[in-house]
Parts: sequence; structure tokens; C-alpha cells
Amino acid sequence: METRWDISEKAGRIFESMFLLMFILSISTISSSVAGADNLLDEMTLNAQDKASLLLFRSQVRDPNQRLLWVGSGCANWTGVGCSRWNGRVLALNLTGFNLSGQLHSSLCNLSSLETLNLSRNNLSGSIPPCFSSFWNLKTLDLSYNMFSGVVPDTLMKLSRLTHLDFSHNMFDEMLPYWIGNFSLKLQKLEMGYNSFQGEIPEGLLHLKSLKFLDLSHNNLSGNLPDFRQSLEHLNLESNSFSGTLQCLSSSIDSLSLLNLAKNSLEGGIPTCISSLRTLAHLNLSSNQLSYEISPRFVFSNRLIVLDLSYNQLSGYLPKKILESSEKSGLIVLDLSHNQFSGDIPLGFTELKSLQALFLSHNLLTGEIPSRIGNLTYLQVIDLSHNSLSGSIPLNFIGCFQLLALILNNNNLSGEIQPELDALDILKILDVSNNKISGQIPLTLAGCKSLEVVDLSYNNLSGPLNDALTKWSNLRYLSLAHNKFNGPLASWIFMFEGIQTIDLSGNTFSGNIPDGIFNVSLHFNNGNFNIEKPKVPLLDSKLSVVMGDDLHLNYNLSSTVTIDLSENMLHGQIPDGLFNLHGLEYLNLSHNFLNGQIPGNLQSMWSLKILDLSHNSLSGQVPANLSSLGNLTHLNLSFNYFSGIVNKTKGYWRFSGAFAGNPNLCVETSGSGDGCQLKARPVEPERAFEEGKENGPISVWVFSVSACVSFYIVGVVLFCSSRTRNFMFGTKD
Repeated sequence: METRWDISEKAGRIFESMFLLMFILSISTISSSVAGADNLLDEMTLNAQDKASLLLFRSQVRDPNQRLLWVGSGCANWTGVGCSRWNGRVLALNLTGFNLSGQLHSSLCNLSSLETLNLSRNNLSGSIPPCFSSFWNLKTLDLSYNMFSGVVPDTLMKLSRLTHLDFSHNMFDEMLPYWIGNFSLKLQKLEMGYNSFQGEIPEGLLHLKSLKFLDLSHNNLSGNLPDFRQSLEHLNLESNSFSGTLQCLSSSIDSLSLLNLAKNSLEGGIPTCISSLRTLAHLNLSSNQLSYEISPRFVFSNRLIVLDLSYNQLSGYLPKKILESSEKSGLIVLDLSHNQFSGDIPLGFTELKSLQALFLSHNLLTGEIPSRIGNLTYLQVIDLSHNSLSGSIPLNFIGCFQLLALILNNNNLSGEIQPELDALDILKILDVSNNKISGQIPLTLAGCKSLEVVDLSYNNLSGPLNDALTKWSNLRYLSLAHNKFNGPLASWIFMFEGIQTIDLSGNTFSGNIPDGIFNVSLHFNNGNFNIEKPKVPLLDSKLSVVMGDDLHLNYNLSSTVTIDLSENMLHGQIPDGLFNLHGLEYLNLSHNFLNGQIPGNLQSMWSLKILDLSHNSLSGQVPANLSSLGNLTHLNLSFNYFSGIVNKTKGYWRFSGAFAGNPNLCVETSGSGDGCQLKARPVEPERAFEEGKENGPISVWVFSVSACVSFYIVGVVLFCSSRTRNFMFGTKD
């Protein structure tokens, strides 16, 4: 019995082994078949007709980067070409970013099996071939970022299987095609932005149920803003001319994640139903004509990431509550700037823990900056400028240790700059100009080594320049204008490598202009910078926010390349090195006590546009090479002691009043007989005061003697007159 069971068990094991061996062999055979199929795909011969069409297409376009190196007969050797594994027909042609140029040849239309055609990000031009209608199986058509123009051919109506159509960033300037919402019941994504399409949105597009993504931004579309009837996820109509009032978009209440209607002409208030869009993450209604107050019921779900209502006419108090729960907030950008909001900054704003950018500038806000602002530990940019905020700069700002830009200018802030602000060691922009801040620049601010823009102008700051500034090695713009700074100028003030503007005007700096190294700055010493106007900086803060990613601050400092030392008490001669800066565009040394002659190397300043040396004590002749500065648009040498002749042939006639108040200077004019005008220099009150301080006692003594003599003579003359005696004493002859 046991022997029989052993034999049976051994037979069973042999059977199992044989079965396992057969299974492995079958798996190996299947794997070999799959590998053979893959190799077959790699070696699949391209359909002869499609191959000829592609080669003809290549011959008609310019390929400067030699990307279309199509050789052989296998699909694998044809860059950007995808083929069917069964018959070698071309199913996909993806040539995005190949830098191709020229016009599309109709031979491309022979690829009748195409399902995907992507020619985006090239330099292709001309019109779209009408024969594109032969792509009856096409699902994706992307011609974006080219230079196509003309009319979108009506023959594209035949592409009934299309799910994604992208003609954005081209040069189309006709009406939006009337059939655009009716030709494909499968269309999910339509991008036609950055063209010049005109007219209204076709009615069919408002009811296309399959549509999820619609971008018609940056066109010339007009008419009242319509109400879309499908469940959209992405709606971008920015930079058009839509008018009327906002719609509730109730059909998209559970689907819409992005709504961008910025830069249109929308009017009226913001309906509270907008905040009922439960999945909304990005709302931009900026640069419209929206008005009235924001309702307290205007509360969004916690999915909101970006809220931009800037550049409107909204009024009333700022909303105390923006999201359903501040603890679960995901809000990154809050921009309510350039409106007419009044009252205090709500404490609720300091509870938006994820906030990275807060813009409340150009409103009518009052009160103090909330002390709990330091709770916003992720904050990178805060702009509260151009309001009527009072109090001091909160010390709690040091809690915002990721802060890149602190912009508080044009308010009524007072107090001193706290030394503890050195904790903001990655701060790039510090602008507290046009306030009432006093005290000195703390030495500890040397810790803010990343500073690029510092504007402390128009305050009550005082004291000498300290060495804290020397640690700001990345400095591009420095303005300490119109404060009460004093003492001598340090030589290092001109030695920042990236400096573009230095404005120290309107202080009481004294001594000489240091004869240091002026050409360290790449801007001062490079004449290729051609930035127009103005004297003050324009900080263009641009935020590029990608869903799910952190915010990135990009700002453009648009300012003339400037040195302004005007309205101080500087003495001595102008250093030669200052007149050897090729890139300097604006130089103002006016209203000082500078003497000597203008340095002779003036012709080196070929970028100079504005030169103001007026109201000094400069002498000598006006340099003849001054006329060689072809970019010079404003010249003022008035109220100095220049002498000699200013020749009319040098073109100085275009600088009206540039030489006034120079008593020994002969200015040639075509109207005078001798060709010159000599004018006495008026006495300037401030200079008369300075001179009076030097010889004041003598002047007083001379005045006293003159007054006594004059009084005595007048008295004798009057008393000798009989008519005067009779009048004074009442006597009669």
C-alpha cells in the first residue's frame, strides 16, 4: 500500500515538472513573439506614398538646424514621425520647436491617416492649406506659436473627430469661424489666444457639451460677456473688449478651476455666485471697470490659489474673510491693489498661512500695519504702497524670513528702521520712500546682503553714510534723496558692480566729490543701455504662478543710468573720472558749491542724455566737445561763472536757457548785432546767504554808516526848507 502511494506520488511530481517545463517554454515563445513584433515595428517600412509626401514637405520648408534628417525606410529613423505597426501609414507628425520656416505645402495633406499633427513653436507662415480637411481621422491639430495668417478655412469643418485644436500665438485677424462650436462633438480643448480675432463668440461654442478648455485670450473679441452652458474646467478670455456684467457660470459650478477675464471692459459689481464655483483655483478679474463693495458672502472654497481683483474701482472695506477656512487655506497670491478700498487691513489676512504675495497698494487704507504680519512665514512679496497707513514698520516682519520685496512707500509711516530687520537676509527690494521715517540707517542692515533696490528717499533720515551699505554687493538702485543725511561722501559709493542709479540729492552732504573708481559699474561704463526715462525707478513686479508650483517673483527695474548729487553742499572740483563714464545717461550736480572747470574728457560720455551743472561756481570756457554728445537732450549750465564765447554753429540753440546767469559768457544769437548776449548774473538768495556768513560783520558796518549819512543829509535838506519848517512847527511867515 505504501509502495503504491510512493509510485503515485513520484508520477505526480514528474507530471508537474513536465507541465512547468511546458509553461516556461510557452512563455518564452510568447516573449519572443512580442520582441519580434517590437523589432518589426522598429523595422516597419514607411508607406511609400507617405514617405514621398514627407520628403516633398521637407523640400518646401527651411530647416536651419538640420533636424529633418530623414533617411532609410524604417519609421524609427524618421525624427518626429510615428507610424502604424500594421501598414506603415503615418499616424503622428510632431515637429514642435524645430525652428522650421516657410509655407506649408499641400503635399502634407496626403498623410490621410494622421491622428496627430503638431507643428507648434516654429516660424511657419502663410495660410492653412484648405486640403487639411483630408485629415478625416485627425484628433489633435496644433499650429501654435507660428506666423500663420489669413482666414481659417471652412473646410476644417470636416474634422469631426478633433479633440484638441490650437491656433494660438499666430497672426489671424478675421472673425472667429462661425462653425467653430459645431464641427466636432468631441472637441475638448480649443486654444485661439494671442491672435487678432474679431467679433463675438459664436453661439455654438456656448453650448458645445464636450468642451472643457477654452482660451480666446489676447484677441479683439467684443460684445457682452456670454454665459457658457457647458461644464468648463478652464476659461481664459483675458485682454479682449468684452463688456457687460459678470455671469455666474452656474453650469461649471463643480468643474471650473481657472477663470481669467482680466483686461476687458466689464462693469457692475462682482456677484457672490462667483465664489460658489466650488473647484475654482485661479480667479483673475483685474483691469476691468468693476465697482461697488464686495459682499461679506463673497467667500471661496479652500481650493483657491490665486485671487486677483486689481485695477478696478472696487470700494468699501476689504473683505474680512476670503476663504471658508483660513487654517486649510491654499491661497498663494492675493492682489486687491489699484482700487478704492478703505479702512484697516483685516487681521484675517494674517491668518492666510500659505500666502506668498500680498498686493494692497494704491488704495485708501488707513490704520497701522497689523503686528501679526509675521505669521505669514511663506510671504515673499508685500506691497502696501500708496495708501494712508500710519504707525511704524512692524518688527514682526522678521517672521517673514522668505521675504524678497518689502514695498511700503507713499504712506504716513513714522518711527525708525529697526535694527532687527537684518534678519531679512534674502530681501531684494526695500522701498519705504515718501514716509516720515527718522533716525539713521542701522549698521545691522549690513546683514541684508541680497538687497538690489533700496529707496529711502523723502523721509527724515539723518546721519552720515555708514559702512552697512558696502555689504549690499548686489545693489542696482540706491536713493537716499531728500532726507537729512550729512557728512562727506565715501569713495565706495560709486563702486557697486551692478549699480544703475545713485540718487543722493536734497541732503546736506559736504566736502568734495571723492575722486575714486567710477567705472566699476557695468551700467555706468557700458553705452549699450538705451533705457528711456524716468529718473525714479519703475518696479515692474511680474508674478509667474503655475498651478501646484511655488510663486516666482520677476521684476524689471526700468530706470535711467543715473548719478544725482544735486542740492547738497559739495565743494571742490568735479573729478575727471566722473566724466569718463560711457554708459551714464543722467548726471545732475546742480545746486552745490562746485568750482573749477568742466573736465575735458566730456566726449567719452556718449550715452549722456541729461547734464545739469547749474547753480554752482564753475568757471572757464564751455567745452567745445560738448556739442559732440549726440544723445544729449537737456543741458543746463546756468548760474555759474563760465566765460568766453558759445558759438551758435555748435547747435547749442536747442538748449533754451542753458547758459543763463553767466555774466562773462558770450552767447551768439542770430538776432543780435554783435552775435553775443551778455547778461549779468542775478544774485541767488542761498548763495548771498552763504557769502553773508563769511563777511557778515563788514557788510553790517557798511550798511550802518551808509544809513547814518543818508539820514543826516535828508534831515538837513528838509530842515533848510521854509515850507517844511512851517508844516512841522505850524508857524506862518
